[in-house]
Amino acid sequence: MAAEAGTHVVIIGAGIVGCALADELTARGLRHVTVLDRGPLFAGPGSSYHAPGLVFATSPAKVLSEFARYTIDKYRSLGCFSAVGGLEVATTPERLADLSRRAGLAASWGVEAEPVTPGRCAELWPLLDTGRVLGGLHTPDDGLADAALACRLQAERAIARGATFRGGHTVTGLERDADGRVRGVRTDRGDVPADAVVCAAGFWGPVVGAMAKVTVPLLPLAHQYARTAPLPALDPAARLPILRHQDRDLYLRQHGDRLGIGSYAHRPMPVDPSALTASELPFSAAEFAPSLRDAAELVPALRGTADETGDGDGDGGGGGGVDGFDGVFSFTPDGMPLIGQVREVPGLWLAEAVWVTHSAGVARAVAEWLAEGRPRTDVHACDVHRFEEAQLSPAYIADRGAQSFVEVYDIIHPLDPPARPRPLRTSPFHPRHSELGAHLLESAGWERPHWFEANAPLAESLPPGAAPPRDSWAARHWSPIAAAEALATRERVALFDMTPLKRLEVSGPGALAFLDRLTTGRVGRRPGAVVYTLLLDEAGGVRSDITAARLAEDRWQIGCNGPLDTDWLLRHAPADGSVAVRDVTPGTCCLGVWGPLARELVQPLADIDVSHEAFRYFTARRGHIGHVPVTALRLSYVGELGWELYTSADLGLRLWDTLWEAGQRLGILAAGRAAFNSLRLEKGYRAWGVDMTQEHDPYEAGLGFAVRADKGDFIGRDALADRSEATARRRLACLTLDDPAALVLGSEPVHAASSAGPVGYVTSAAFGHTVGRAIAYAWLPAALAVPGTGVHIEYFGEKVPATVRAEPLLDPEMTRIRR
Repeated sequence: MAAEAGTHVVIIGAGIVGCALADELTARGLRHVTVLDRGPLFAGPGSSYHAPGLVFATSPAKVLSEFARYTIDKYRSLGCFSAVGGLEVATTPERLADLSRRAGLAASWGVEAEPVTPGRCAELWPLLDTGRVLGGLHTPDDGLADAALACRLQAERAIARGATFRGGHTVTGLERDADGRVRGVRTDRGDVPADAVVCAAGFWGPVVGAMAKVTVPLLPLAHQYARTAPLPALDPAARLPILRHQDRDLYLRQHGDRLGIGSYAHRPMPVDPSALTASELPFSAAEFAPSLRDAAELVPALRGTADETGDGDGDGGGGGGVDGFDGVFSFTPDGMPLIGQVREVPGLWLAEAVWVTHSAGVARAVAEWLAEGRPRTDVHACDVHRFEEAQLSPAYIADRGAQSFVEVYDIIHPLDPPARPRPLRTSPFHPRHSELGAHLLESAGWERPHWFEANAPLAESLPPGAAPPRDSWAARHWSPIAAAEALATRERVALFDMTPLKRLEVSGPGALAFLDRLTTGRVGRRPGAVVYTLLLDEAGGVRSDITAARLAEDRWQIGCNGPLDTDWLLRHAPADGSVAVRDVTPGTCCLGVWGPLARELVQPLADIDVSHEAFRYFTARRGHIGHVPVTALRLSYVGELGWELYTSADLGLRLWDTLWEAGQRLGILAAGRAAFNSLRLEKGYRAWGVDMTQEHDPYEAGLGFAVRADKGDFIGRDALADRSEATARRRLACLTLDDPAALVLGSEPVHAASSAGPVGYVTSAAFGHTVGRAIAYAWLPAALAVPGTGVHIEYFGEKVPATVRAEPLLDPEMTRIRR
């Protein structure tokens, strides 16, 4: 719900995020804004006032690129940004290839970026030893923000509109009313009333969160930064781009006749925010010395500086040729910001773990959210409620936060699992996964098989073209075994562990009215019916897609996409207690039993009739598989006959063993997520958060069939009143690559013959082992999303021909599922 003009907002923290947020809120008509800071205004002691000020827009995350692009545009308009550009250099073949991939990411998100030769690198950065450089990536719009000036200028604009800034106010607590809603902020200099409080305290965020008994999952870590003495070889009038030497975890920027050097190469150095009074800590020259030597190898003008550096005495000096400090920054378990309203404490908002790079963009999103009811940019990857409960322990936050620091400049494959803590969450089937040689990756803490080595013999007799050779990047976390598992699912029957699928129980006398209000479909069908439906926001954007299985008159099982769905339902649950929303995932498990022989496997084991006539598609029934009570949902996310079988976690292993033993005569196999993703794309099934988000409406996403506009009122219905598939200006389109041996992985830019730049980007992609082609779903202008249209997908700098196809590619008549 949008805030009214008279809403009193208190922002904790007058760093660059707090100042930007005050500016953005007051620009939207909220005049009663008070900003509190423990230190003197516009001088510290937070991270904004020592930050090196780098702003770079290229990121694997679309939302971060959008935040950075807005930050660049805003600070440039304010006169506190220098567009010196950015230069990333490669000194290894692996990094050179990754820069080509990053150029594609930049193009997908609308960022200007150009792969450049070693010679061009030398033109841009004359101090480089180009003999060590294999190439680079130049981003001309990146640059340097004067963070302190940005704070002051944005604050002045906010003050001119009525905002108040108070320095020297240390927050000591939060005032809450009888219902738990925030009503004010306590400080060492008096209380400040508030209708909404935004914590933008940076690495002190966990301290403020603790005042409200809220976990703010970020880890403050020290990061080393140093300035050299004047360098004779450096022209003070030069405008050197930001230089990133990621092969050595380094970045360099110009300070007149000196260079500033930042390092992520040192060990993670966590600090206790409750013990900090400032963001600058004493500098250890000994810790920094290896990084300085690495910098000198790339920039020979630094060699004398590196030779002069001693062991240091921890006094905050340079110990030789540099003058440095250890600056404290915030790192989250997944490296993303923390923004949004805390559900458990109404009126408390977070704008945390935000660097200068994304500061104005995050502030705009939070201001839109608070003042207008929703951010225009999809921010689900930054939402404070994105983590599972198992991911909020202090130990988890510490482990993953430190890993985020280590990986800042690492080459990260989209499927690379975190190093620790593993295993954290395992399904009851995990022992059998291990016995079958599962290649395990991780998602939301869950161990998830991607293929099974036990199926390797099947890969030895794949038909021609079912699994063409892959380049080294596409081959990472993949095996031809996955192709064998996909084909075997189409031919026989396979078991898929679907336990990580989030399951909610919604029950109570008000459950039907509640779900009817939240969803686009008719969830009030008789018990036993299952409905695929959508959760929309007020603007008609797709917040999620779910299945709603009515198990009783007043009880539904909701299959959803993660903690954000839980948060959405809990936020909208009536206060009168007529509806209960409960996460039943941890105590239950699920097996997907899919394939043309699924009924032949299940019927002899079941005490219910599972024939097509007795157990129709998209229905649910209770029964037993052998000794195991199950809730069986006749659904299929892979396009084959079968069921999702749910039972309690204690009986999961027995369920697996019962099906496994009976399935030997049918050639049963276990199959992993790699096969699953290929199968679902052949069938055209979407994945929320990847293929569509709240930035897209159902008609654009090809999900108009799930909207029942005539059923009565629901959230988002009014916004869709004048929309249809015919009015959509963009569409999620199915493409296949023309070359049977070609492949893309996702997030690549899509080009059209009639356009000079990208016209869209790939969402999901996988090789379709049944159809014998790589499949890519992509957002395209509606005029291009027409079957038969030719486009090109840019993959590592090469434009790969592709063609828009009618979907689904497999079994459009649904005969394989409905038999």
